[in-house]
Amino acid sequence: MQLIDETREVRIETCRDEDAPVHRTTIWVVTVDGTVFVRSVRGREGRWYREVSENPAAALHVGHDRIAVRAVPVTDEAKIRAVSEAYREKYGRTSPGSTRAMVQPETLPTTLRLEPA
Repeated sequence: MQLIDETREVRIETCRDEDAPVHRTTIWVVTVDGTVFVRSVRGREGRWYREVSENPAAALHVGHDRIAVRAVPVTDEAKIRAVSEAYREKYGRTSPGSTRAMVQPETLPTTLRLEPA
């Protein structure tokens, strides 16, 4: 978790299905109570989010490490609020505009918990 907490941006690797090419894109990641969370700044239209919604097997590339994960949708409102606060705390000072985009109502439903795969 410390590596995730100390890393500003990670790359998420997704694949629509087993036969599709792998896609990687840079995203922000936060932790809440030792659990890793991500959210799509483009809402449901984000390519990586659409792919991981179809195939929840994914990977995070953090530095030189590749961490296999499984994406699980988060629906608990209290947890979604906690994730929003984690985004504000981690990114709000250095990227206030982008942070606001991450906590808009249209992005909240894209909150995903990443579990080790």
